[in-house]
Order: sequence, then structure tokens, then C-alpha cells
Amino acid sequence: MAHVLVVGGGVGGLATALLAARQGHTAELFERDTRAPGTALDRDFFGWRRPAVPQATQPHALLGAARNVLRDDLPDVHAEMLRLGARERHELDWFDVRPPAYPGDEDLVMLQARRIVLESALATALRGEPGVVTRYGEPVTGLTTATGTATGTGTGTGTVTGVRVTGVTTPSGAHQGDLVVDAGGRRGGVERWLTAAGCRPPVVERHRTGLAYFCRWYRLPAGLTEGPRRPWTVAGGAFAGCAVFPADNRVFAVTLFVHTEDTTRSALRHPAVFEAAARTFPPGAAWLALDAEPLSDVMATASLDNRWSSLVDERGPVVTGLVPVGDAIAHTNPTLGQGTSLALWAARRVARTAGNDPGSARFAAEYHDWAVRTLKPWFDYQVVADGAIGERFATRAGGRAGTAREVAALFECALEDPEVMRARARVRHLADPPARAYADPQVRARVAGWLAARPDYEPNAVGPEREEWEKLTAG
Repeated sequence: MAHVLVVGGGVGGLATALLAARQGHTAELFERDTRAPGTALDRDFFGWRRPAVPQATQPHALLGAARNVLRDDLPDVHAEMLRLGARERHELDWFDVRPPAYPGDEDLVMLQARRIVLESALATALRGEPGVVTRYGEPVTGLTTATGTATGTGTGTGTVTGVRVTGVTTPSGAHQGDLVVDAGGRRGGVERWLTAAGCRPPVVERHRTGLAYFCRWYRLPAGLTEGPRRPWTVAGGAFAGCAVFPADNRVFAVTLFVHTEDTTRSALRHPAVFEAAARTFPPGAAWLALDAEPLSDVMATASLDNRWSSLVDERGPVVTGLVPVGDAIAHTNPTLGQGTSLALWAARRVARTAGNDPGSARFAAEYHDWAVRTLKPWFDYQVVADGAIGERFATRAGGRAGTAREVAALFECALEDPEVMRARARVRHLADPPARAYADPQVRARVAGWLAARPDYEPNAVGPEREEWEKLTAG
């Protein structure tokens, strides 16, 4: 069994430490923040200043892929989330009558909750887990390393001489381990420490999204436990979009997104302007009509990118004894809500394999190969989706040509056709890649029939006209 050192106490770090302990390893978790997530959800969510985790108060989507890890590997965490108020929603419940069940339908369930609910449930489980030491208020300041020769097989490996990470340093001293896990996010500092240790630089792929998000949180009125089932909770036009994120304990978020160069975006920070703009989209109008209580100001976030960071280059691993999880390996824009799922997948992979000579070049190469097979396709899918949205918002073009029209029609058709909805849900919940789900002949035929019946269909026509939008945001 291995001793695993985890750098960072976010979702990826908490899950890695917990899953590693459940596999019989020991773990130490190092987090710079002095406090751990508690069960006073509103206090921690709205009152806890977390500059190192700017996404903490943004909406999160726990897709079926994330829920399945919790259900199968951490059932106590799943149960605790439900106890704390998280709600589950099956994608096929969109229809008045649930379609006949197919194998795999059990995986198409969204776990609706704020991020703090998942963090609280993970932290509660860690506190009772033998073999785990949590060090809050103890930031990692560097790595301890050794130089030597390692032999391995896999991508780019053979007999190599390089740097092996042997532990971490903190203000209290050095801590040694068999494997260090970077769960510190995209700005955690590990890349800088590796450079200082003489490693070759990581291979980084970065794609700017060009999108800015504006979010406000609300609570449903007393006696109302759920919001409207219809309309669909995401709507997008030629230059802006709106999404509603139902969460736990009658709390929900309304989000608007526009291009970062849109001249109206600064006005969306004002609550009255934000709500007026949100009401021009069907989901925003439906949820804001419920007289919900605002719980926050309008919170903005931008300068987002999709970033893939690899610790293996054409010569092989740039370092051994260290692997990244979560945003440290794949930071994805929140449009598709994939981040938590990819983080939990990586945490589970590390926990299941940490005993297999974790300091070796083979271990580093095999983890890299797994990540390229398992995580990278979804990262690439995010890049393509964000590129299409960013281009549409930048040009204000509705996407009437060929492929864009067909893609939009697939999503519209799904709202009426259970078979197409199932295919869409399997992609949304990371159960099937788009190339597989959407290539199904039955799905293609149903979408083609839907389009043929609507020769005048124009995609991305939801929401206000530009003139109306500018009047609203000017007010």
C-alpha cells in the first residue's frame, strides 16, 4: 500500500484522499485555507471568502458520471448529500410519462446541489476515515525530489534519467510520500516547483472561450419545494444565453452568459438589469416569476479557458512520483458542467492504482495514457462546443448554415422525442461520446424527420432581439 500526499482540499483533493483510504492506502491532505467545509451550508456558501477557489459560489452540475462515482464508490457521501438537501432528477422525467426503461437509463440522473454540499459530505466522510490526516492551514510551498534512473513501459518510457518527486514541503517541514497528487487547480504552483526542480515544462494546451458569466442565487418561496419542470433550463440566442441551475434546499441560480467583448456585459452586474435581461429567456422568466428570494448579488466570472496540462512529452514523463487530478490536468469551462465528473474519475483512478509502483516511469506513463483515453475526449468536446458558442456570440449569427442547424435541431428534437432525448442525455452525462450516441441510425432518422417537418426552422432564435437587449441593459 502507498502513502499518498494530496496538494489541495477542493473536490478533487478531498475525493482523492478519501478514495485512496478506502483502497487501503494512507493519505495526507494539505490545504492552505484554515477551515474545512462544514454543514452550515448557507454560511459557508455565501460567507466564506475563498480567493483560491473563485468558482466555489458559481453553479455546479453533478452529472450522472459524477453521481455514479459517488453511488458506487462512496455511497455514504452520496447519502450525506441527499441528507443535506441535494435532489436527484432523471433526464427522462422531462416527459409527462417516463419512456420505457433501457439498460443504462439508471445512469442518466443529475444530482442537483451547490458545490458546498459535495464538499461538506466529502469532508464529513474524511473526518471519520482511519488513515487520513487533513492539514488545514498548511499550504504546500514546494516539492522534495530525487534524481535517478527509472525503467518503465508505456508512452515514451524506457530507461530514463529524470526527476522523481518524493514529497512536499510546508511551513512545518518536509513530508515524504510514495505519490504526490496535484489537486491544487490550474494555479496551484506545482508547475513552478517542477521547473525549479529542473524538470522539462509540462505540455499545455489552452483554448480561450470568450465567454463571461453572470450568476445570482435565489430561494424558492416557503411551501414550494420544486421549480417548474418546463421550459428547458438552458436557452441560447445569437448573442446571449440563460441557464437555471436548481440546487439543494429550494435554492437555485440564474445565469446569463455573453461574449467577453459584448459592450452590454458590465450592465449585467446590476440586479435589476440582470433580472430584466434574464426574463427575456423562457427559463429565466419561468423561475423568476415564482417570487423567489434573492440570496446574493450578481456574481461575475470571465477570463475562462479550457486548459489541458500533461506531465508527459515526446520524450516521456517530465517527472515521476506526481500526478495531477481535477483542474490541474483538465480545466474545462462550465458550459457543459463536466469538471466535477472528470475530477472524480481521476481521483478514483489514482486511488485504484496508487499501490502499483507509484514512483516509477511506468506509473506516470500509464496514468497519462489513461487520461488521454478517458478525459481528453471530453475536454476536446468542450473545446468544440465552446468554440461554436463563442463564435456565434462574437458574430451574432444564429447558426443557420448546415451543421449548426442540424446540431441545434438535435437538441430541440430531444425535447419532443424520448429516443433522441436518451441519446442527448447519454452524451450530457458522459456515458457515450457524441460520435457514438448521435451516429445511431434511429436518432439520425428522427432528427431528419423533425427537420423535414419544419423547413423554416431557425436555430438559436430563443431570447430577445438585439435592439431589445440593448434597451434593457441601458436601463
